[in-house]
Amino acid sequence: MLRIPHCLASKRQCFLGFQINRGFITSGFNWSENNSDNEPRIPPYVEKIDEPLELKKARLLYQSRKRGMLENGLLLSTFAAKYLNTMTAEQTKQYDRLINLPSNDWDLYYWATGVKPVPNEFNNEVMKLFQEHVKNKDRECRIRQPDLYETAT
Repeated sequence: MLRIPHCLASKRQCFLGFQINRGFITSGFNWSENNSDNEPRIPPYVEKIDEPLELKKARLLYQSRKRGMLENGLLLSTFAAKYLNTMTAEQTKQYDRLINLPSNDWDLYYWATGVKPVPNEFNNEVMKLFQEHVKNKDRECRIRQPDLYETAT
């Protein structure tokens, strides 16, 4: 925990998703009895409506690399490196929803690997392309994330 000045602590302000409590910054997660799964609440994803396509693709490339679990980080980063630049605006929107709407990265992993059925709202052409990518029929080596930018050789 991080100690903060008393002048801020006395107001119990919320600071960047953290709550100030007794002079310390603590996570703002609600571990109360109201949460039956006893998991932190994840804020709902708000879709960015007027985001320029190139900016959206840059954001999605970053988000594909920074996942909560290594498996999805490897799968999504290699998928984004291979397909994101050539996606249409509609496909980019589908990909954005696919990686940002599910609250659990394990769900995305299980859908992609075929362990669980894909919900209708995510059963689209991008998910089908991602599932094919996960099958790795060409036996590509995917033990590390690809470089962000191609380097001249």
